[in-house]
Amino acid sequence: MFRMTSYFVHFLFLWSLSVMASAEPAGCKIRITDRGLDMLKYETQKFVEEELSNISMPEMKGEDGRFQYTITDVKITELNLTHADLRFIPDVGLLFDVQNSSISLTFNRRILYWFFYDTGNINASAEGVNINTALNLIRDEEGRLKINNITCDANISKMSAKFSGTLGRVYGFLARFLTTGMRFLLNQKICPALDHAALVLVNSLLETIPVRTEVDQFIGIDYSLIDDPVVTSRSLDMHFRGMFFDLSHQNVSLVNYAVEPVIKEYDRMVYLALSEFFFDSGLFSYYTAGVFQMHIVNEKMPKDLEMLLRTTYFGFIMMLNPALVDAPLSLQLAVNSPPKTSIKTSGATVVMTAIVNVMVLPPGQPPVQLSSMTMETKFNAKVSMRGKRLSVHADLRRFKIFSNQSALESLALIPLQAPLKTMLQMSVVPLINNWTKRGVRIPLADGVDFIEEVVEYHNGFIVIGANLHFSKGLREMVVGSSEMEQQTANSTATTSTA
Repeated sequence: MFRMTSYFVHFLFLWSLSVMASAEPAGCKIRITDRGLDMLKYETQKFVEEELSNISMPEMKGEDGRFQYTITDVKITELNLTHADLRFIPDVGLLFDVQNSSISLTFNRRILYWFFYDTGNINASAEGVNINTALNLIRDEEGRLKINNITCDANISKMSAKFSGTLGRVYGFLARFLTTGMRFLLNQKICPALDHAALVLVNSLLETIPVRTEVDQFIGIDYSLIDDPVVTSRSLDMHFRGMFFDLSHQNVSLVNYAVEPVIKEYDRMVYLALSEFFFDSGLFSYYTAGVFQMHIVNEKMPKDLEMLLRTTYFGFIMMLNPALVDAPLSLQLAVNSPPKTSIKTSGATVVMTAIVNVMVLPPGQPPVQLSSMTMETKFNAKVSMRGKRLSVHADLRRFKIFSNQSALESLALIPLQAPLKTMLQMSVVPLINNWTKRGVRIPLADGVDFIEEVVEYHNGFIVIGANLHFSKGLREMVVGSSEMEQQTANSTATTSTA
């Protein structure tokens, strides 16, 4: 019995280790705080008011004693959702709660009483409107944030109507009968309208947020969620894979051994945290795509550097073949291992090692290698955010070259240090910054941007705190996502037909 228990405990220990080992760390995290939810509440309230305004009511017919009536053209003219609240539900998602609000309506009547026939307009108002809607947020199969289901409870405590026309006072007693039916129908219509708004319209908006998309012609990025969102009373935290990939070798990826980013703050509306892995996977993907290679020759070669190279290697060229003295020279630069990012509280740096070959190019003949040297560089990397795009600006901080052939040649290369460093600063660094200037989009919907950003550097990760700005209303964002979805569907249908 003791032995069986020992085996069972051992099995549980191994199983727990395997679960821990299989847990994938996040390369990117986003936190939306209750402050961000306050801004979203206003947009949500407007969106709900617009959705409820579009409720269509059926024609009502009936009899009450000598009365026969028909109610048509029911229209909601005004909603007053002044007591609306949007807040987090821990472990679930969001709650949109409306208490003690009002709705104004108009509809047309046709009433027959004995031989009297009357038509006219009825103004009605619903008071004590209470709506309680809970949205369950999950990670779907594609790793996208999604509203999984919605629970809704709507109730109108009372409704009153005022008749107009010649016999308005005579029909006053009929108002209670009509408004009771109208209140019942409204109660039945509110939740289905909100179900459609959340599960169809808002989910279609969430589908426009990039999950796996191209960054440029070389690399793409994977923003799939690695688990369900974590919801507390103060925040919604989303953990993304945050991994770049080479478009031509999408199955080749970097293993994430980096420190997982941690967000502790709640003061701003939104926080974005990025680990060293986020940047390393980008550099790794550019490396596997062959981007970190350069051939500097002819007009690309600075004249001062060309003269210095000729002076440095003049003796070697003469010994090799005097006829090559006037042949063009070139530098072939190739990074020989993936660059590595280091993030400390003092800032971010990128270390890069490359092989630089000095070549002479005799016309009509194969290139001749004059020297091979190793170049070690260290860059300061300044991270910034504008709108929805994250960009990095690099500055050369340290530069060193040494020969791959002999220590003696390394001494001879010392005069090349300064010119090569200048060449890097004037040619290579601007090229790198040109790649990173456009930036990479973070997973936010169109119409929502970061403003008032503050970048903080920690050991192993970066946290960017910001406030949110809606450049579009939620309704406009939803309509735009629906149009985009329709265009995609039409394009797919056209392609299939072709």
